[in-house]
Amino acid sequence: MPRTFALWGALSGFVAVLAGAFGAHALRARLPSDLLAAFETSARYQMYHALALFVVAWAVTQWPTQLIRLSGWLFIAGTALFSGSLYVLALTGTTWWGAVTPVGGVLLLGGWLTLALGVWRR
Repeated sequence: MPRTFALWGALSGFVAVLAGAFGAHALRARLPSDLLAAFETSARYQMYHALALFVVAWAVTQWPTQLIRLSGWLFIAGTALFSGSLYVLALTGTTWWGAVTPVGGVLLLGGWLTLALGVWRR
């Protein structure tokens, strides 16, 4: 399981750097400032949670509990929904994707809470 979370963290970090560079170089002149800001927020939060997955990979070796494993899956799902919806919103201008973003945010919050509970219980 630690390897799984480390792999997801590495891949997510790669995508976050790629997206950040794409936003800074290819999209800056093409997107309105509000959509560019959404794209940049997406890349930033994806990187935060890529790093969080490395924390989970380490934590699950120290305290192998269901809560800590759950936190990793919540980070993965939350990143997909939060960052994914913002990427799509920014690139397409389809505003209803903004309704998906808070669901991803709640999953990310759940990931942090379950990680904290998993560590605290051990």
